[in-house]
Amino acid sequence: MDPTDPIDLALLPRSASVDGDGRLSVGGVDLVDLADELGTPLYVYDEDELRARCRQAVEAWGDGVSYATKAFLCLAMARLAVEEGMCLDVSTGGELHVALAAGVAPDRLVLHGNNKSEDELVAALGAGVGRIVVDSFDEIDRIERLVRATPSWCPKVLARITPGVEVHTHEFVRTGQDDSKFGFGLASGAADQAVGRLRALQAEGVVELVGLHAHLGSQVFSLDPFVRAIGILAEFFAPLGLAELVVGGGLGVPYVNGEEAPTMAQWATAVRAACTRAGIPSSIRVTAEPGRSIVATAGITLYRVGTVKSVPGYRTYVSVDGGMSDNPRPVLYDSGYEVFVPRATRADRPMPIRLVGKHCESGDVVVSEGFVPGDLAVGDVVATPVTGAYGHSMASNYNKVARPAVVFVGGGGTSRVVVRRETDDDLTRLDVVPDETRSPSPGTRRPGDSVHG
Repeated sequence: MDPTDPIDLALLPRSASVDGDGRLSVGGVDLVDLADELGTPLYVYDEDELRARCRQAVEAWGDGVSYATKAFLCLAMARLAVEEGMCLDVSTGGELHVALAAGVAPDRLVLHGNNKSEDELVAALGAGVGRIVVDSFDEIDRIERLVRATPSWCPKVLARITPGVEVHTHEFVRTGQDDSKFGFGLASGAADQAVGRLRALQAEGVVELVGLHAHLGSQVFSLDPFVRAIGILAEFFAPLGLAELVVGGGLGVPYVNGEEAPTMAQWATAVRAACTRAGIPSSIRVTAEPGRSIVATAGITLYRVGTVKSVPGYRTYVSVDGGMSDNPRPVLYDSGYEVFVPRATRADRPMPIRLVGKHCESGDVVVSEGFVPGDLAVGDVVATPVTGAYGHSMASNYNKVARPAVVFVGGGGTSRVVVRRETDDDLTRLDVVPDETRSPSPGTRRPGDSVHG
């Protein structure tokens, strides 16, 4: 596709529609009007798209498929995923807390993490989470110590295995190669040792080893690595007589015009076919943990243009009221995005720009090589699609910028704020202010005191 063509509607949520004037609506809600009403930056999610993606995952993988909450989590999202039949994959005590606060049944939760603290394990064991994915020998020690102290606990666990399969994605989101902070390596023999230890603990009633887990990485466009991983894992898995095999997540999604990715159904079909070829019985529960592929395309971020600056001989910079604080992926991974103007969705985009944020960094880039209509002006609302994953969840307060609100749209023109916009008062809410009336401790100087006495 020509990069100056209008935005590919396939990058937008399924409920997206464009009226005769070119204005974009999602879930029956006009996005420019929504930006005017709720302010910008603004994360907008198509609730119908979220629910449909969850249902597709359950249909493809069956009971036990987990939504990877690190992609996007709030109370509303946790409830939505579970309502549509998914379990939740949580990887920290904070994610566990949000899931429980949302009313999710603990047995629908899977606890991940390469460095689970004792406090996190106590919270998970005490709540009765459905599965704990064990990631290290230190973790085995911690679990053993905690369970022996509270014999009523006997968690179901999976051992996380690194199969030595390297996927073609950014090095920061590869996790299945031998050199990884995650899991027990097959090639090193660590996987065999870990399963042996867990088996011994199972014999003593400390844990119940139910399966193996392997995750290759994130934003993977090819199904071949998953197929290769099954071939490698099967030889190790088959003799163990375990009931569950989890292939993790990582299914890629298109972010820019012209990109394509496998569907959820194609992913599951390829994995199950590989299991059959490898001799893994159909009675084994083979499942996955999609995250990005559930939420990415459901989300759009809206900004307002504040500055248009042409640098002759170089480029035109379009500055918006957000940036790396609400979407750090371009800075972290050099991730590509599209930009368009939702008041003129079908318009050609002949003007090359660099969409940048308001932060004090030259690297504060949202879209490095973007294209917009030639009449773009200060005050326009612009949109970046496919921002439903890892925008809100990785957002920060850099430069003390308040984080955006999150709104769900759908149901024939309705909208509801599910995470309110932060205020300036929120930026100091956690600060501890000293009592100025208290006498200073001996040797403590007040501001302005002479260092020479």
